[in-house]
Amino acid sequence: MGIHTIVNTCSHLQNASRARLGLTSIPNTKYNLLLSLALHRAGYISSVTRGGPSPPDPETAETQAPEPVTHANVATRRLWLGLKYWDGKPVMSNLKSVSKPKRLVTMNLRGLERVVRGLPSQQFPGLTIGESLFVSTDLGVLEAREAIERHRGGLLLCRVS
Repeated sequence: MGIHTIVNTCSHLQNASRARLGLTSIPNTKYNLLLSLALHRAGYISSVTRGGPSPPDPETAETQAPEPVTHANVATRRLWLGLKYWDGKPVMSNLKSVSKPKRLVTMNLRGLERVVRGLPSQQFPGLTIGESLFVSTDLGVLEAREAIERHRGGLLLCRVS
């Protein structure tokens, strides 16, 4: 698993939201796509679009199919993410990666239930109001509450508030 790409993505998204960018790009990898779609489902980002090195045209981004990935262009593929703002403040004000390349943090279902209720578990502090925790499970990347509904534990990726 490319946990280092998730760590880089979290810091990139935090920097982009603090710089008040409307659109930013990250490398098109499997885990970046899964995390981006989970952030989109949770309402932290407005859009996820596959594209090339230049940003997609906003008018045709929804209707136009993305350029197919081939061996010749695989290195230039990017995911273009639309960032959200509310009253001039970023919706994603703080992104912190939980697992690091040398320290992977996993949690079972019972531990996730405690953390979501705001209680500490395994030296991991509980979530506060407005915070989300994203977990890599065998069903993909899910928000912690979704993982609990589906009775899954997994690798803790990042914490968003």
